[in-house]
Amino acid sequence: MTDFILKLKDVHKQFGRTEIIRGADLSVRRGERLAVIGPNGAGKSTLFHLISGRIPVTSGEIWFDGKRIDKENAQTIYRRGLSRSFQITNLFQRQTVYENLLSAAMWSLGYRYTFWKRISQLQPLHERAQEILELVGLQSRRDTVVSLLSYAEQRALEIGIAVIGGSHTILLDEPTAGMSRGESDAAIDLIKKVTVGKTLMMVEHDMGVVFGLADRVAVVVYGQVIACDTPENIRANAKVQEAYLGVAKKEEEGVNNAVA
Repeated sequence: MTDFILKLKDVHKQFGRTEIIRGADLSVRRGERLAVIGPNGAGKSTLFHLISGRIPVTSGEIWFDGKRIDKENAQTIYRRGLSRSFQITNLFQRQTVYENLLSAAMWSLGYRYTFWKRISQLQPLHERAQEILELVGLQSRRDTVVSLLSYAEQRALEIGIAVIGGSHTILLDEPTAGMSRGESDAAIDLIKKVTVGKTLMMVEHDMGVVFGLADRVAVVVYGQVIACDTPENIRANAKVQEAYLGVAKKEEEGVNNAVA
């Protein structure tokens, strides 16, 4: 069994003439927690889209659990054991918390579209939904319509949906974005709990979250992975510091030019 669950080899992605990912190489170890950081527009979410099959690569290879997946669609990749959340909440706002979990669990348990059975008769489905409901701490909100949840509660529900199918590899895109410090701390505890024994890859801007969760940190700048190391080594990496300072300087020059 390989030590790496996920590998990207010279991955490129172009939209028209614009190259967003420019030869990304990255290896994710089985069972580790890897944070992906970088300036806005660096290509972090695009990398997640490529890995999860939401969009096709232009060139390069993506390997997951020993199989090449860059030609496969999102559903096939999900069935192989990889699930993800999104940067923007992606829930059924008019359904209850419990109904959202039931919907997410149906496909993972093999029910698909079972028109000849009532959902109330599908006991394994309800057992799985109840298990995740308790895991993410939303028991008291079970019958609450999602649109009435707080932002932090909606993110917790999204994390529950990401793990309900039993995937062994979870991708979370900015799971604590928009949260207060207290909410972020609670989210960190939840993520640690639901990803025990799993591989976690997350995009995150909050360095407190990154250093509180990650075993390693990958730094993406202008569509390339310029470093991947422990949080301590990344913090001290001169190349990373130079890249961030360079991006900040370019943004500042752009603002000054616009004002002028």
